[in-house]
Amino acid sequence: MKWLFIILTLFTTLAIVTDTKAADTNTVSSTVVTNNTPPTANAPSVVVNNSDVCKTAASAAIQTQILGLASGMTVTDENCERIKLSRSLYGMGMKVAAVSTLCQDPRVFDAMWMSGTPCPYMGDIGDAAKVSWEKNLNRIPKKSLIYKQLVADNKQNEKDWNEIKESKDDYTLSDDKKQKSKHNIIPMVITALAFGVAF
Repeated sequence: MKWLFIILTLFTTLAIVTDTKAADTNTVSSTVVTNNTPPTANAPSVVVNNSDVCKTAASAAIQTQILGLASGMTVTDENCERIKLSRSLYGMGMKVAAVSTLCQDPRVFDAMWMSGTPCPYMGDIGDAAKVSWEKNLNRIPKKSLIYKQLVADNKQNEKDWNEIKESKDDYTLSDDKKQKSKHNIIPMVITALAFGVAF
């Protein structure tokens, strides 16, 4: 038993010695990860709660490694506003004003013109309004097809009128021809008088 105790003691001391040597030669390596990325730019939520307001919401964000930007805004819908204003005017009994409000849209202006009921002009309606619009082309919505056609017609009319004026000038006698004709008439009158005196 004594021998067993000695052998066990010997093994444990050997194990401690080998553990100490292994600890002396062991290399510990570790990697430390640091997160340096900037926080993400989040687009704000722009909420338009009232359905009676003619606006739509838009938001956007952009993120780079250095800088992040985020913004939001509302965009006005002019066509929606025009329709709501026209309905309000019509509801108050202002029918001509309601139509005039809608006529600011070039599509409505063209439709009214083509249907034979041109948009009101400064209180004029019907044919009187049509004549007034033709005299004041600068007040027609610029994207209107009727506006483009009327401007083209006016240019063509001016061109035709200038051609007529030039052709009239061709038929009139120049000052030189007028002088020559005066000189030709005087001898003829003298000859006629002489003939008359002779008879």
